[in-house]
Amino acid sequence: MLDIKFIREQAETVRRGAADKRIKFDLDRLLELDAAIRPLQMQCETLQSERNSLSKTIGQSQPAEREALKARVSEIKAQYEALDAELKTKKAELDELMLLVPQPARADVPVGRDDSENVEIKRWGTPRTFSFEPKGHMALGEALNLIDVPRGVKLAGSRSYVLRGDGARLEQAVLRFTFDFLISRGFTPLSIPVLVSEEAMTGTGYFPTGRDQAYLCERDNMALVGTSEVSLTSYHSGEILAESALPVRIMAWSNCFRREAGTYGKDTTGLYRVHQFQKIEQVIIGPNDEEESSRLHDELLGNAEAILQALELPYRVVYVCTGDLGQGQVRKHDIETWMPSRNAYSETHSCSTFHEFQARRLQLRYKDKNGKNLICHTLNNTAIASPRTLIPLLENHQDEHGGIHIPAALRPYMGGQSRIAP
Repeated sequence: MLDIKFIREQAETVRRGAADKRIKFDLDRLLELDAAIRPLQMQCETLQSERNSLSKTIGQSQPAEREALKARVSEIKAQYEALDAELKTKKAELDELMLLVPQPARADVPVGRDDSENVEIKRWGTPRTFSFEPKGHMALGEALNLIDVPRGVKLAGSRSYVLRGDGARLEQAVLRFTFDFLISRGFTPLSIPVLVSEEAMTGTGYFPTGRDQAYLCERDNMALVGTSEVSLTSYHSGEILAESALPVRIMAWSNCFRREAGTYGKDTTGLYRVHQFQKIEQVIIGPNDEEESSRLHDELLGNAEAILQALELPYRVVYVCTGDLGQGQVRKHDIETWMPSRNAYSETHSCSTFHEFQARRLQLRYKDKNGKNLICHTLNNTAIASPRTLIPLLENHQDEHGGIHIPAALRPYMGGQSRIAP
């Protein structure tokens, strides 16, 4: 959420930011409501003040005056109630619009329509040239008895799967390695709820605009998270932290759930786009300092890169253009890992900076050295997500005999095993 004062004073910046993000938003209506609410509030306050004053004088007035004063109080009450009802209606509409305002992107973010116009800024590793006909992850997984899609579909419908045997062990190895790696980088692990209140979803910006992507438990006004970012970022909501406690570095390993609404017919086979998956998310709550947020963003990105390098997977980093940014993101870098079966780099990580957007919604603040309460900045990045990361892991590390080489970093988590053999 943006500060209403910023919206008033920088209306054209907000308008241009929405256009660059290709997000439709009625800024004129918001400003119209904001302009109408302030005089209505003043009228209500004036009437309330007059009513209170008259009520005090009624008991001290002469009988001849008392009835006239009572009539005026009744008249004021009727006027106040009518104005107050109008005020509440306008405030409710304004509040709804405020939740839809997109945050303008940082000045250096490339302007573009969609992910096809993201700008590559870095590559690490070289896509492998095979001396044999390589298999895709599904063919490998089925041949090695690592992946069972038919029974996953039987249990939970389309975009479902079961990992078994060494497939389940490999997934756990990737997640446990990442978990330990982030602890070594100073992150505190939290075991968090994945069924959360609608307030947490709204506070982090996933509601109302992303509501169609969430699995809802309407009877209890709860939702399953699509990322533990929701729980982690909301952890300190409504609190005032000490400046000395910042930045807060927290992480969680959790199940995540996404409906994948709007992706019918897209990535319907394999493990790339599924409804339930496991992810380790890294979140930083930092001070209200854009330069420091930029440094922390690079830190998060560097952690994810180091994990992929340890897994010996070639990847590239792209600077996400305005048209591919979400409502609240100031800037974002995606990491795309090389997937031979797709003959392309495909997204496995997203690193995002939000500045005040989430923290303002969550009332997440800190007290600076001068005793002033300031709104925090929030950032997050995927550390690892499975099964999506298993795609490049299986495909890039396959051998001509149909086996899978296990990177050295994962072997301690696989009991020393160096290869998954046919």
